[in-house]
Amino acid sequence: MSEYKDIWVFVEQREQKLMNVSLEILGEARRLADKKGVKACAVLVGYEVKGLAEELIKYGADVVYVIDHPLLKNYTTDAYTKVICDLANSLKPEVILYGATYIGRDLAPRIAARMRTGLTADCTALDIDENGLLLQIRPAFGGNLIATIICPERRPQMATIRPGVMKKALMDEGRRGEVIEIKPVIEEKDIRTEIISIIKEARQKVNLEEADIIVSGGRGVGGPEGFKLIEELAEVLGGVVGASRAAVEAGWISSDHQVGQTGKTVRPKLYIACGISGAIQHIAGMGGAKTIVAINKNPDAPIFKIADYGIVGDLFKVIPALIEEIKEAKKKAMA
Repeated sequence: MSEYKDIWVFVEQREQKLMNVSLEILGEARRLADKKGVKACAVLVGYEVKGLAEELIKYGADVVYVIDHPLLKNYTTDAYTKVICDLANSLKPEVILYGATYIGRDLAPRIAARMRTGLTADCTALDIDENGLLLQIRPAFGGNLIATIICPERRPQMATIRPGVMKKALMDEGRRGEVIEIKPVIEEKDIRTEIISIIKEARQKVNLEEADIIVSGGRGVGGPEGFKLIEELAEVLGGVVGASRAAVEAGWISSDHQVGQTGKTVRPKLYIACGISGAIQHIAGMGGAKTIVAINKNPDAPIFKIADYGIVGDLFKVIPALIEEIKEAKKKAMA
């Protein structure tokens, strides 16, 4: 066990652009590494991605391992698993963290199985206990309990972290670190799948984690028709539509829109909760918003306890009035 040290973050990039989730996790890795007195390291995999290394150092990495190869240009499970496992078996990190994204959820279990270690999925918080173990904290039993999981007997300790639950690391232009280029041992025969072409999905996906403005509807919208009003308010504000678990489970809107412990964790500049009572599971997913506005006809709704501004009233009267005021304000601004 004493041979294992340092905290690694698997860095996701798309077309030489760093994904926010990796910078969020890197900030947390920096905090944990300082607490343990070890290094925070970024593992950057791809092709012609070395130019991103200095940016990762500015965001908190002490060391950036760059694994660059033409066969790594596009993500494949086999290729990425092999090169990361080879590096981890050689350098023995104590912790490896991944984003709970489509790639992270595919890659992390494969690496965990190959390295015969544990993995905690969809963590919402991390910490270090008095024995130096990684505390992996995540919702359990449908969000009704919070579980703290440890991996005392195997290394590396591994977890995936939900996008949006941790604050993005602050860039420090003056930081200095080390960039180490790794020459991977990989051949085409190591990859069992062939990427013929990449087709970007035509339909617009809901990107709640990176939205500055979110208008969410809950049980109080009454049904799928009520979400048309939510969509209209979101449109005039230039935001996106969110939803509570109750609205999603009722089938009024797709799960892509769900905010909360069992949905997405968000940190927008403005969050408007319409007809949402404010269950603790929902608050856990949006409590980090900079400004919270609540609209609910029940003056005792828990959502008002965390709201910066509260409107007690019928949302079917309040929201149309808000929409009209916003439209008028825009007209005046353009005049």
